[in-house]
Amino acid sequence: MPSTQVTTLPILYEDDHLLAVNKSAGVLSHPNRNKESKKCAFEGSYSLQSRCFVIGDARTWLIHRLDSATSGVLLAAKSEKSAAALQNLFRERNVEKGYQALVTSIPSRKEGVWKDFVQTREGQQGVRSKIIEGRPPNAELRYRVVEKFPKLGLARLEIELMTGRTHQIRVQSARRKCHVVGDRTYGNFQANRRLKKVIGSNRLFLHSGSIRFTHPLTGAEIFIEAALPAELQEALLRLRDR
Repeated sequence: MPSTQVTTLPILYEDDHLLAVNKSAGVLSHPNRNKESKKCAFEGSYSLQSRCFVIGDARTWLIHRLDSATSGVLLAAKSEKSAAALQNLFRERNVEKGYQALVTSIPSRKEGVWKDFVQTREGQQGVRSKIIEGRPPNAELRYRVVEKFPKLGLARLEIELMTGRTHQIRVQSARRKCHVVGDRTYGNFQANRRLKKVIGSNRLFLHSGSIRFTHPLTGAEIFIEAALPAELQEALLRLRDR
């Protein structure tokens, strides 16, 4: 079955084994347990156990997830064999995952590493994560400040995600008072209200911009990139004009 029938999202990369799409903000990586009726990245019924979408004769295995509010590169596999190989790459941390984020405070250091223990639980309000002090870290990211907006105390970060915990970037940023702009769960809500008027958008400013890895079945070096969405580019232009 052509990939245009298993997804309506823009395809960034495709071969006989892999499929990468550009997920829009507001689109779910997979259906939620609470049956929330939002559009999903791939078509068909979904098995949480196998992480596989089924439509007709086509099978699409989800390799990783992005929060609904996060846009960018989302990777899937076309067979159980390629899914297992890709999932092993992620498990062994042999995938470079690059993100862009706009945060509500300028970090004191231009670049650094954040390490924390992130605990995730599912409750009545859905899945939530928090940082537990005093435990060995299970979440790590590297950040670099690439642009500052001193008048508003904002910074644009390039982030390399070393691990893949639920809501990791948002929770680790919030822990350091560098809340991701537009975050409605862990964010600085007062800043969000103020910035909505300034940048003309209240969406989460978090974008999965790139993935790099060695293809587990062909050995080819794969680099997949998704440009910053137009609404986030417009937000940056408005900030630069101030």
